[in-house]
Amino acid sequence: MTRRRGSRGLLPLALLLAATLATGWLGGRVTMTAIGGWYAGLDKPGFTPPNWVFAPVWTTLYVAMAVAAWLALGARGARGGQDGARILFWVQLALNLAWACVFFGARDPGWAFATILVLDAAVAATTLLFWRLDRRAGLLFLPYCAWIAYATALNLAVWRANLPA
Repeated sequence: MTRRRGSRGLLPLALLLAATLATGWLGGRVTMTAIGGWYAGLDKPGFTPPNWVFAPVWTTLYVAMAVAAWLALGARGARGGQDGARILFWVQLALNLAWACVFFGARDPGWAFATILVLDAAVAATTLLFWRLDRRAGLLFLPYCAWIAYATALNLAVWRANLPA
């Protein structure tokens, strides 16, 4: 019996998990520099969740993103689209980290809002391509789409509430 090698092996999954969780860890490090001081002092809308919610939600989303990428990029019989999906996956992951760096690192909700709008488009496009390659992958990206939409509304509300008078 021969073993099949390919994108569906455990090594690609482990690498995708490592990459997404490392991105989350880096974003978390940047975020932690601002939580107690700058972020705590911002005016925030009533729909802002408590700070403790973010780590478990993001960890869950990063794991789901990695599994989705593993499914989509390892889809057998897929008719093209894997190269574009691969590129978009890495682009949206980089934009995800960039948003944390702009919002919390640079402490600039306005530029962070511009960044998250681009992230929204990248996540939506990735979801659509993943859906075409493997419906399970597209479904795994839907909670991320929802959370990013919520984060976009929250970012906009924080930015507007803290504009200079």
